Amino acid sequence: MTVHFIGAGPGAPDLLTLRGRDLIARCPVCLYAGSLVPQAILAHCPPEARIVDTAPMTLDEIIAECAKANAARLDVARLHSGDLSIWSAMGEQIRRLEALGIPYTVTPGVPAFAAAAAALGRELTVPRIAQSLVLTRTPGRASSMPERETLAAFARTQTTLAVHLSIQTLETLVGELIPFYGETCPVAVVYRASWPDKRIIRSTLAEIVQDVGLQPIERTALILVGKALGDTEASESALYSPDYRRRFRGGD
Repeated sequence: MTVHFIGAGPGAPDLLTLRGRDLIARCPVCLYAGSLVPQAILAHCPPEARIVDTAPMTLDEIIAECAKANAARLDVARLHSGDLSIWSAMGEQIRRLEALGIPYTVTPGVPAFAAAAAALGRELTVPRIAQSLVLTRTPGRASSMPERETLAAFARTQTTLAVHLSIQTLETLVGELIPFYGETCPVAVVYRASWPDKRIIRSTLAEIVQDVGLQPIERTALILVGKALGDTEASESALYSPDYRRRFRGGD
């Protein structure tokens, strides 16, 4: 028996990895975060699978389901949205499973920021503009932020920011970023990237609060900030330049 943690991707059922799909298809128990994982993903479950929505459950209740499956020697597909490496609460579940001696695996998924960038048709790292991407969030009830991890600290780099779980603090966020990025800096709010009802609002830091106010978004949105989002006349990378010598193109 094994608990398989699976990143279910950003929403679209065909953005699930093949490994994740195959694991779901052979697990007689499926625990999924119903507030974020679409029902279409559950179509991969076996016909007689026990499917449990963990959205209203506590950590103890979730682990109890895993322990119950372990006693019955039934594999579990544990689905989280996006990728498991960020803000999935997988770590605390794994610690409980390890204490109980229950084996587990981890299968990555397509993260929300990648789906949002695809929806925008933008590369988030652009030569001479931004060569780093910061994934962060603002403080929330479920998790505080370490004192050293402030928006100002990240904004000083003026690289691309992907701010998660923060649409409810948009006005405060904008006020903190403008001194570093300027009012004309491009920003995009992507709501439910890759879902059928996705929405994209492109704007600037000076106008994004007003623009979002015209079509309010309350949750499940990603805020992308940085000059890489704009229509820049950035120089091209050297990777495909005829002058760039590399071993795959006759170079050393």
